[in-house]
Amino acid sequence: GLEEGAKNQFSTFSNLITTINQKKEGIGNRNSPTQLVIPNIKNGRELPPLCLDVRQKQRLSMDTLPQELKAPFPPEPSLPIRTKTVKDFQDDMEKSKASGDWKAVHNFYSTTFDSFLEINAAFKKDTNSPFNTIEDSGIDAKFVNVVYDALLNTPQDVQKSVLKGIINGLLQEWTGPRTKDDLRAYCILLQNPQFSNTSTYVIYAHLLRQIAALTEADHHFLVHWSKKISQKRFKQVVDRLLQFISLRLFPAKPEEFPPMVKCTWWIPSATKVLSLFNAANSLISPPIISYTDFYNSTLDHIDLMEEYHNWQCYGNSHRFSFCQYPFIISIAAKKVIIQRDSEQQMISIARQSLVDKVSRRQKPDMNMLFLNVKVRRTHLVSDSLDELARKKADLKKKLKVTFVGEAGLDMGGLTKEWFLLLIRQIFHPDYGMFTYHKDSQCHWFSSFKCDNYSEFRLVGALMGLAVYNSITLDIRFPPCCYKKLLSPPIVPCDHNTVVGICGVTLDDLFQIMPELAHGLSELLSYEGNVEEDFYSTFQVFQEEFGVIKSYNLKPNGDKIPVTNRNRKEYVQLYVDFLLNKSIYKQFAAFYYGFHSVCASYALLLLRPEEVEILVCGSPELDMSALQRSTQYEGYQKTDLTIRYFWDVVLGFSLDLQKKLLHFATGSDRVPVGGMADLNFKISKSETSTNWLPVAHTCFNQLCLPPYKNKKELKQKLIIGISNAEGFGLE
Repeated sequence: GLEEGAKNQFSTFSNLITTINQKKEGIGNRNSPTQLVIPNIKNGRELPPLCLDVRQKQRLSMDTLPQELKAPFPPEPSLPIRTKTVKDFQDDMEKSKASGDWKAVHNFYSTTFDSFLEINAAFKKDTNSPFNTIEDSGIDAKFVNVVYDALLNTPQDVQKSVLKGIINGLLQEWTGPRTKDDLRAYCILLQNPQFSNTSTYVIYAHLLRQIAALTEADHHFLVHWSKKISQKRFKQVVDRLLQFISLRLFPAKPEEFPPMVKCTWWIPSATKVLSLFNAANSLISPPIISYTDFYNSTLDHIDLMEEYHNWQCYGNSHRFSFCQYPFIISIAAKKVIIQRDSEQQMISIARQSLVDKVSRRQKPDMNMLFLNVKVRRTHLVSDSLDELARKKADLKKKLKVTFVGEAGLDMGGLTKEWFLLLIRQIFHPDYGMFTYHKDSQCHWFSSFKCDNYSEFRLVGALMGLAVYNSITLDIRFPPCCYKKLLSPPIVPCDHNTVVGICGVTLDDLFQIMPELAHGLSELLSYEGNVEEDFYSTFQVFQEEFGVIKSYNLKPNGDKIPVTNRNRKEYVQLYVDFLLNKSIYKQFAAFYYGFHSVCASYALLLLRPEEVEILVCGSPELDMSALQRSTQYEGYQKTDLTIRYFWDVVLGFSLDLQKKLLHFATGSDRVPVGGMADLNFKISKSETSTNWLPVAHTCFNQLCLPPYKNKKELKQKLIIGISNAEGFGLE
């Protein structure tokens, strides 16, 4: 409601408040809606809560009354007749700017925004048409944009008249469900640029509260209408909502707002409204704006684990948590949540192992606290898969890798090396588990049938271990793989439940098999007779080990011809067969393997694109960003050797830059937080300049001798990074 505030609060609108007070006293009506428009009055009362529950209770109580006492809701009032056009308004603006007389413009703004009815009268394309479908809001978007673009260039009294009218509209007494005209007014008011100013936040908060409290059916209309807003205006509304949340969390001037304890509903209301725009954005392909435009980086600085635990304890109940709206949480913040959740699981599993050992009166061993993987380089795949299969119970412990015959101690570097080499071998075409598609440069699951799919389960576990241990992998799966991996995000209790099946489209197939997808697209757009010219049925053929096998896409598919009428069904069934049904057993094993390590409610927070980033990091190398964030030990960034180093590195090809990154960090991928998250360090090596550079991949540290010239540094660096397999102890 309109909470008690400081006497000087909302001073920008002191003249407006005085005007409203005078109007209230002049009318002498205690029930006048102007009575409640004073945000800074010490004893101002709250706006009546307009939530779904309240409205439902009102309707239920009406139903219990005797018939003679029931009164129907009043019919929707007819709209006033307003004939001003965009050109008329623009002419008025030009005349006002030229003459300095803003009376006509002032009258237009004060009348238009005085009530929801007047807003509709001005901006509805046709006042005689109901426009009550989700397809067309009936809003004259061009007129709305022109009026709002001009608003901030008008005198202060004009702008205040708009805010005064909005307050009056929000204070209207609601006696029944919202009409479509009301929803139109809300849609228009959300685009008001005045709400970028913190001095309007009290009014903005009450607008958001009313919209958040609308019924689900009303929200459905707002979502579909919002997707028709232009990209520029859509982005402005989203940015305004994000700014509102940020400044309420961390106000630059706390005295500008009511105390947090008196407006706890501000942030939940804004986040709920933001979720409507996120829903609208997801309905469009491609989306209006990127999903990352909904991230609020301010949330990176709050207690994320408290938010996560509140969400775990209370779910989507009445206790608000940002985790209920994960689209607003950045991938960096989600990574923190997942890392800490993983660490807590690791500690819990290790503690349980220790307790079990002590309870059996056995001597504790430090190795029992880790998932110890011991492998031979010459038998890397078989040894690794055997180790993971034998140690299923230890998968949630901290990973520790040992290469047989090498003296390296795993402080993180050997683990990175193990992942890199193992992934490289498993995804080799000769291994037969995955097929590499050159056109899309990605891997996909082999559809060949086999007796045992346990290796796919172990590959899934391997990928889960990488996420669990915060290691990025060079895996080239298409986006739909991660969509399938989150279908569902939590493993069902019933193992008979179908997993790894998601809705797939021709766009998904384009990302894997673009040539085949193009052919199916041509079939859909073919203007001739499909049945006679293509002579196809609902049957597809695949080669398996040199044998051609046929599969029906539906019962008796070999007898059903593909026609102009059913070709859409054919394409959809074909895509579903390729991406879901033909590889179901392979992917289900992969799914269970991944979730055997990564099972966590934190996965509910992730989009498929975000899972891909967590698994693979970013392939985009920005060596200039690495240069800016690099730390030095024994060197200064102005030293000649360091200047030589960066001149050489920035001139490297992409392939050599990746080799350098792999040499120094154990991975050629960039983590979620970018190059700065690598904590890369260059240390001075006091050895002879005849030596090659040395790296400590556990600590992302490069030890560089003080080479005398750029040519020598480049030669030694290239030799070092090109021969970078194997570990030893200094």
